[in-house]
This record gives sequence, C-alpha cells and structure tokens, in this order.
Amino acid sequence: MAGRQERIPLAIGYMVASGILFALTSAGSKWLVETYPVGEVLFARAFGGLIACAMFIVPIYGMAVFRTARPGAHLLRGVSQTTSQTLLLIAFSMMPLASATAINFSSPLFATLASAIFLKEAVGPARAAALAVGFLGVLIVTNPGAETFQIGALFALANAILFGTVTAGVRGMTTTESAGTLTMYQLAILTVTFGLSLGYAFVMPTAIDTLWLLLNGAGNGIAQYWWTRAIHMAPTAAVVPFNYLSLVWAAMLGFAIWGDVPTIALVAGSAVVVGSGLFLLWNETRKAPTPPAAG
Repeated sequence: MAGRQERIPLAIGYMVASGILFALTSAGSKWLVETYPVGEVLFARAFGGLIACAMFIVPIYGMAVFRTARPGAHLLRGVSQTTSQTLLLIAFSMMPLASATAINFSSPLFATLASAIFLKEAVGPARAAALAVGFLGVLIVTNPGAETFQIGALFALANAILFGTVTAGVRGMTTTESAGTLTMYQLAILTVTFGLSLGYAFVMPTAIDTLWLLLNGAGNGIAQYWWTRAIHMAPTAAVVPFNYLSLVWAAMLGFAIWGDVPTIALVAGSAVVVGSGLFLLWNETRKAPTPPAAG
C-alpha cells in the first residue's frame, strides 16, 4: 500500500476552520440549552450534522461510504465520544465553566501522547513546545483557581483524556478509512445514542427553534468533517494545537453576543495561544517537503 500523503498546511487550515465553526455551534448550543434539555440539543446536533454531511458525502461516495472492515472501531469511537460529551456536560454542571474549559483543553496533550505511544508518531521539540506553550496560554485565559480542584474536575479530566485518545484513535483509523466514512459513522452512532435520551426529557420545539436546532447540527457536522479531514491529512501533534484557537473564537462570540468584556488575562493568554499556533504553522510550512515534479 502506498504511503499516505501528508499535507500539513492544508490540514492546519481545516483545523482552524473547524474551530471557528465549532465555536459558533457551541454558542448556538449554549443558547438552545437554556430552553431545551441537553440530550435533545445533543440529538439535534448529531441528527442535523448527519443530514448535512450526507447531502455532500453520499453523492460523492454513494452508500459505499458505509463500507468498512472496522465496524468495531467505529462503534467504540462513537460510544467513546458519547461518553466524552456526557462527562463534559456533567463537569459544566458541577464547576465553573472557565475551570472546566481549562481542563478540557488539555486534551491535545493526551492526543499527542497517545499518538506517540500507539501510533509511533514523532512529536519533536517544536511540536511539544507549541503544545505546552499553547496550553499555558489557555491557563492564562481561563485562570483556574482553587475551585478547579473538586469532584467536577475529575469529570472534566476524564473527558480530556478520553477525547485525546479518541483523536489519536481517529488518526490511526485514517490508514484504512476515509474522512467521509469516519464522519458518517460517528454522526450516525451519536444520533442513535443521543436519541435514546429523548424518552427521558423532551420539549416540543417551536417551528423557528426547530430550524435553529437543525442548522446548529448542520454546522457542527460540517465542523466535524473538517476536523476529521485535518486529522486525516497530518500527524496529530502538528494540528491539534490549533484547537487552542477555539478559545479565542469563543471569547469573541461571548463578547459579541453576551457582552462578556475581555480581561487582561484573556488578551494576554490569547496572544500566547495565537503565537504558539503561528509558530507551529511557520515551522510545519518551513519543513514541509516540496512535491516532486511531474515526470
């Protein structure tokens, strides 16, 4: 089998774009969950994403997109991500949002560690430094204090570890699975698992809110596809630090929608986060091999 072509600069672009869209859909979910049960919002996110992605993936691949020799791996990934999202929501309900966010953004560290151990991917000093500095910037922004160390922190940490290992697992699956297959299986499994919660808590949405729920899910699905494409194209350590930029987008949306005034810590930490990402982008672009000329 021919070696997989890695396109790191393009993968970084996909990761940054997915982060922007994830921030937008997270803001939408924050607004929707004030009226509708968490499980209902999560189901709409998965179902809307499944429909949106199917509209452009199925015409390209047909139903062959569901052809796989690794159904167990897809099921394990779907269950893991269902558990991961549930753990994060529990953490948000038990501790300050900033503290939970700080812990959640440690997931790239676990993703890189898992990739180095299980996939034998080289991390290198530049990528390791970008990860560490980026996480430092996140800590500056969120400024977690003593209240971080409570039972909710255990749920947030469990989510970070699980999501990080899932990221490495997806990278491993890209050797045989396309981004389309990975995305469609994930969204289908999440739709089923979150759909089971509707029997416990469901509020009939208005017509306009139904549209918002589905649009929020569509955006989340497209963001998930872009994220998967990024992981498909480049080593985990080269792209996951750009997840940190999601914190910057979220802060901007918080100010624009809810009037959350940026603090000095937010500005300083965001500068560190952006700086680490730009350094890694420069480093990966500088050392990217030049494609051979056509013969």
